[in-house]
Amino acid sequence: MMEDISLARVLIVDDQEYNVMLLERILQRAGFTNIHKITDPYQIKYRLLEVDPDIVLLDMHMPGMDGLQVLKQIQDHISSESYLPVLMLTADATPEMRKKGLQAGVNDFLTKPYDRTEIILRITNLLKTKQLHNQLQQHKSTLEERVMERTEELQIAKLEILQLLGRAAEYRDDMTGSHTMRVGKLSSLIARGIGLSEENADILRMAAPLHDIGKIGIPDEILLKPGRFEQHEFERMKTHTSIGVNILEGSSFSLLKLAGIIAQSHHEKWDGTGYPAGLKGEDIPLEARIVALADFYDALTHERPYKRAWTPQETIIEIRKQRGIHFDPHIVDAFDQLYIDGILEGLEDE
Repeated sequence: MMEDISLARVLIVDDQEYNVMLLERILQRAGFTNIHKITDPYQIKYRLLEVDPDIVLLDMHMPGMDGLQVLKQIQDHISSESYLPVLMLTADATPEMRKKGLQAGVNDFLTKPYDRTEIILRITNLLKTKQLHNQLQQHKSTLEERVMERTEELQIAKLEILQLLGRAAEYRDDMTGSHTMRVGKLSSLIARGIGLSEENADILRMAAPLHDIGKIGIPDEILLKPGRFEQHEFERMKTHTSIGVNILEGSSFSLLKLAGIIAQSHHEKWDGTGYPAGLKGEDIPLEARIVALADFYDALTHERPYKRAWTPQETIIEIRKQRGIHFDPHIVDAFDQLYIDGILEGLEDE
């Protein structure tokens, strides 16, 4: 940013050498030290790149390319957020000429013959305006950076809240809360395996840990019961899906909306025998189908108060048996490939 106006880069564009020399002397006597000039208007593009001027003194009437044509090239050179003041030099002080100049983007006019004091005043005023513009742009940039930082902080806070909610749902039967994180990561891996984008897979990774948020509303005597449920107990257990939806519904946050869909439908089965709605096949939301398999795998391969841990080999055999029954065949195939490729091994340490 230009602090000392006398250091401003001044570009004079005038086909008359005498006029250029006169302006140069006036500027030098006023203390300006960074003066550049061209007498061939066709060189304007190159000089703009070379000099990067803070102000242009532009003659209106030049052979071959007049001031308005040069001005068009100047405007094409600068960005929409930049400000390069142009002081038009002309002997034509008619209202019509000024109107054309202003419409073309001229910032001010200097009428020949020149008054030395007026020249310096007009140039100084335009340069001060440029300084203010630069300061405003810098302030705007700083504000945008702060907004971005604040937005990032809020996003991080949202994700932390999601993780804490997921851990809260699991705390009573998985005190580490690791199950929800593993389900999220595994769901993301499956999503990539079936061709979902990196962005959608990452969103699923963050939303999946809330699949069992509704367990918060299930009594301990049911949630932690060893062995099989009585029918009435199972019916009560199934309500964790609707409880989860009730907790998450109404949010404007897209992640929570997706989490609500997953919470409601991750116990649906491909053959239509699941709950709560008995959805079948592709009527079950894709994300819920993915989380259903990820949840099943992780639940079986980890010990709970009411069950021993299955080995990964035992679990994968069961998942293959459930292809087209409990689980979407396409998702089973993608999961099977993850197992074959050894990608699932690292999940045990998550």
